[in-house]
Amino acid sequence: MAGEQQHNKHLHIAMFPWFAVGHIKPYMHLSNKLAEQGHQISFFLPSKTLPLVSSSNAHPDLITLIPIPLPRVPGLDPNVQTTADCDFATHHLLATAFDATSPFIESSLHKLKPDVVLYDFAYWLPQVAKRTGALAVAFTIVCCAAIAHLLIPRRKEDITVADVCHVPEDFPHADLTLLKHEALVTCTLYATPFGQGVSVMERITNGLMNSEAILFKTCREMDGRYLDYIEKVSKKVVMAAGPTLPVPPSTPLKEDLAVWLGKFKPKSVVYCAFGSEWVLCLDQFQELLLGIELTGLPFLIALKPPVEAESLEAAMPEGFKQRTEERGVVTGEWVQQQQILAHESVGCFVTHCGSGSITEGLISECQLVLAPQAGDQPITARVMSQDLRVGVEIEEGDEDGLFDLHGVCRAIERVMNTENGIGKEVKINHDKWRRVLLSPGLEKTYLDEFVMKLKQLISSQ
Repeated sequence: MAGEQQHNKHLHIAMFPWFAVGHIKPYMHLSNKLAEQGHQISFFLPSKTLPLVSSSNAHPDLITLIPIPLPRVPGLDPNVQTTADCDFATHHLLATAFDATSPFIESSLHKLKPDVVLYDFAYWLPQVAKRTGALAVAFTIVCCAAIAHLLIPRRKEDITVADVCHVPEDFPHADLTLLKHEALVTCTLYATPFGQGVSVMERITNGLMNSEAILFKTCREMDGRYLDYIEKVSKKVVMAAGPTLPVPPSTPLKEDLAVWLGKFKPKSVVYCAFGSEWVLCLDQFQELLLGIELTGLPFLIALKPPVEAESLEAAMPEGFKQRTEERGVVTGEWVQQQQILAHESVGCFVTHCGSGSITEGLISECQLVLAPQAGDQPITARVMSQDLRVGVEIEEGDEDGLFDLHGVCRAIERVMNTENGIGKEVKINHDKWRRVLLSPGLEKTYLDEFVMKLKQLISSQ
């Protein structure tokens, strides 16, 4: 009887994601799915994100949003609350403010008494959770193959580009290697401060290795061997939450954009977006636009203006707007990505391989062109192109990481030719994985298993 009561008991789960919209959204998706099953959620977040997150809170009776007061940090504008409010050079100061919320989080956990706390960048949270009696579970929303790559045992003090470029013989997929410029960036992350006295890599690895368990936003059908590898290397309980797909949007695509897209043939429009925060340098911005123009296809491009340019229009290549105004739109505004990807005229998605964008791309019917920029994105791109073979990566320089207009054009043309070659192959594979991700009951199966394992971990404390 006691076992049955434990099985049916609803949990109280606290959520504490890093202060970036790309992290907060997946935590909210998971919160909604857990609340559907009756579990109580306490969600910590910066006050500035309350309107955005409130609008996606499908269960306000069970999901409580708790605004966090951010302590002042010298050099950090008091208005900065998320990574969207500042450039990358300032992120380490935001991380310092994030870490300084520790007393507030600990006090709140003492009062709320949740069973579990899910976190990612708060490497100090396992110690806090232990003092408050909660189970600390690291919930990472980035590509689990990238975490597998990160956890390859190596000594950080003598890490080299060659170490990072290659993977050991027992790694799940031999082709998930980094280019030299990507490996160099990874090496610098071992030394670059991200908060006080901690690097990005130390923050992530310490957060993972001090947790009671690790949870990934994925399913075993796609990433099972990477999950097993992480479990072997980390010696932690590793769980999958399922793909935690975004809730279908309740609002239709804006009428003016829907009318414009409706002018073109089905599956003919190239949609290009690099997320709400990523900013290309002027040269790469122009090469990307010129490459898309060279395809001759209609296009919708949603990108932030380059830092070097006064405006988006000023950044465009000479004569570009005049040459393409009948078949192309370039905007720096936020766009309804899910609705755009679902439009019958859109047939190609050029993406920077951010976690949310990859998920939305995989459940769409658009061909995927991969243009990874930083962080876990290069490994994500290799998984998509080399392992699952559901997209084509734009060729870029090994040393400098730059692409040119011909490489952009070539990648788009290859995937848009769905009758032959790689375009046909990736379409078949993409269709297969979309069916898997959208199969009825998949997410519920993973959620049920995740909750069951949580209860087992709690009872064994």
